[in-house]
Amino acid sequence: MRILLVEDDAVLRAVVRRSLADAGHRVDVAASVAEARHFWSVQPYDAVLLDLNLPQDAGQGSAPASGLTLLRAARARGDRTPVLVLTARGRTQERIDGLDAGADDYLGKPFELAEVEARLRALARRSQGAQDVTMLGALALDRRARRFTLHGAALELPAREFEVLWELMTPPGRVVSKRALSDKLSDFAEALGDNALEAFISRLRKKLAGSGAGIRTLRGLGYMAEAQPQAGP
Repeated sequence: MRILLVEDDAVLRAVVRRSLADAGHRVDVAASVAEARHFWSVQPYDAVLLDLNLPQDAGQGSAPASGLTLLRAARARGDRTPVLVLTARGRTQERIDGLDAGADDYLGKPFELAEVEARLRALARRSQGAQDVTMLGALALDRRARRFTLHGAALELPAREFEVLWELMTPPGRVVSKRALSDKLSDFAEALGDNALEAFISRLRKKLAGSGAGIRTLRGLGYMAEAQPQAGP
C-alpha cells in the first residue's frame, strides 16, 4: 500500500514510518497541515494515518492547527481515502470529532505498531472491496502475510514486480491505468516511466504463464489481471 503519515513528532514519525516500510508499504511523511495538504492533493493514497494536533507549517514557531481541517477539506472535495486518526487516550470528544469529520477509524496513543499496520490494512481492504486472500487461477495473494503463492509454492518477486502485481490483484478484474500504477509506485524524487512499467508487466506475464492468471493490456486504458485458461497436465 501507499500510505501518507501525518505526524509532527519527529521520533514517533520515524518509528512508525520504519515499521510500515518494514511491513512492505510505501510511506510518504508530512509534519504539518500544509505539507500534508500538498502531498494529499498530488498523490493518490491507499490510506492516511493522521495525527490531529499539528502545526500549520513545518517551520519553528508555526501556529497550531488541526488535522481535522485537513480531513474535512479532503472529504469536501470528494476524496474517500481511508483515514486512521491518532488521538490521545481518554479524549472521547477528540475521537468523536475525528469520526464526525470523516475519519474511518481511530487509534489512541500510545499504540502498538503492529496494530497500526493491521488497522490500515483492514481499512484499505474494506475500501477496495478486497479479501485477505484473493485467488486467480493458481495464483494466490495473502494480504495479511504479504505473500504470493503459485501452485501452492511461494512466488518470490523483486519489490517492484511485487507491488505491480499487488495493485493488479486488488482486486483482479479491475482496469488499472498506467498513470495510476506509476503514481502508486513512484517516489516524489523519481517517477516510474512507461518503459519500466512495461518491463515489469512482461516479466510478470512470463512468471504467471500457464497458471490461469494473466495480465491483459487494454490499449489506451491500462492493465487488468484476469483468469486465463490453465495449461494442461
